[in-house]
Amino acid sequence: MENEEILQEEQSILTLTDENGQEINFEYLDCIEYQGTEYLVLMPEDSNEIVILEIQPVDEENENYIAVESEDILNAVYGIFKDRYKDVLQFED
Repeated sequence: MENEEILQEEQSILTLTDENGQEINFEYLDCIEYQGTEYLVLMPEDSNEIVILEIQPVDEENENYIAVESEDILNAVYGIFKDRYKDVLQFED
């Protein structure tokens, strides 16, 4: 299964700092392009919830990750993610 191989190959841990200066570890699940913008799909360690963050390039080496506030965008990106991994992961709605 191609998606399963992709998921296993790209699994890594990202440590991000929240607005309070607290470091949080996330498991990288995927990067999805939607309407010309890239979004990270992450899972916080010790959680079964999915977090979707917009990628905002700062320069060639740096980028910011911004919380997505639009329910429509969140649902669309999550839908793409679910479709990509429907044969690999089980989803609860």
